[in-house]
Amino acid sequence: MIRLAIRMLTGDRAKFIGILVGISFASLLITQQSAIFVGLMTRTYSFVTDTPVADLWVMDPEVEHHADAKPMLPTQLHRVRGVEGVDWAVPMFKTFARLRLPNGALRNCILIGIDDVTLIGGPPGMVEGTIGDLWKTDAVIVDAAEVDRKLSIFDRDPRTRKPVGPTRPTRIGDVLELNDHRAEVVGTFSASPSFFWEPTIYTTYSRAMRFRPTERRQMHFVLVKARPGENLDALAERIRERTGMSAHTRAGFQWLTARYILEKTGIAINFGIAVLLGFIVGAAIAGQTFHSFTLENMRYFGTLKAMGAGDGTLLRMIVAQALCAGFLGFGLGLGAAAVFGEVVKRSDLAFVMDWRLVAVTAAAVLMISVGAAAVSLRRVIRLEPGIVFKV
Repeated sequence: MIRLAIRMLTGDRAKFIGILVGISFASLLITQQSAIFVGLMTRTYSFVTDTPVADLWVMDPEVEHHADAKPMLPTQLHRVRGVEGVDWAVPMFKTFARLRLPNGALRNCILIGIDDVTLIGGPPGMVEGTIGDLWKTDAVIVDAAEVDRKLSIFDRDPRTRKPVGPTRPTRIGDVLELNDHRAEVVGTFSASPSFFWEPTIYTTYSRAMRFRPTERRQMHFVLVKARPGENLDALAERIRERTGMSAHTRAGFQWLTARYILEKTGIAINFGIAVLLGFIVGAAIAGQTFHSFTLENMRYFGTLKAMGAGDGTLLRMIVAQALCAGFLGFGLGLGAAAVFGEVVKRSDLAFVMDWRLVAVTAAAVLMISVGAAAVSLRRVIRLEPGIVFKV
């Protein structure tokens, strides 16, 4: 009987295609929008992800996300190092700075200063040069993704100040100005795409403080490595008690940043509306089309009932039809979303699709399929076998 139900479904090609279109659209939109949302969220804390060497991040208690760095007194570094269970702790300087290119163009950038001796907390992967080149005089390392974009060098018309002529990317050996201080490019690094759009520049901790105006509080983060076998949550609690500062694990700091973006922006609402609309439209199309299909085949269901088929058999046939259409529509929509992800993966669009999104989409499609079947169940249950004999 299940085979017969599937043949009935595929026999009416117009209705069958209509059901597939509705479910495929829902599957595509739910997966696509969810993947873009997750991609954006992972970008909000990409800086933390790209610094995996630290087990804990220590910061001012008022810090709400990693770009909201608030300076601490340098003495906090020694207090953190004195906490039991800390293997090592190094300072990190992170702030916004004004950058001037060789042609005079001004840019805002994110300036990061890492420990002078160990260079712990440096860029995740070098493209040109080495991390040790930061020990050179006035050395900085710039983001390779921005050297031919926001850090590209071009000539200006002396009268209009508009760009003229060809542009070229920033190269090793170029001399920049950071807050009116000389900075020489000694390398480029590759980082994960970020939610924040300013180019990132790495240098040593002491040089970063020289690039920025002098303040009494200059240290923004302390990167902590726990001793082997140490419980990170317990160590974070000890650091909070001893220093009065906030301490987070890497995952905790990532969630702190993502939660701030979720609470302070409308990203979650916007993407939630898009996903909900995809679900509603898909359910409406699939439900209406499947209901119309059932009504057109009511005589056949009546014939089966007159031949002795029980309500349970007919219900299983309808559920099988709905699940078959749902499975095919889910596969088509998921495949289209995967193709979309491959097309845009080299662009600036955020797109991250993992098994959890696939599971969420599968659950949504299952709800649509069951809902579409439920629309027709009542009519089939109340169906009188004598309908087959009516003219």
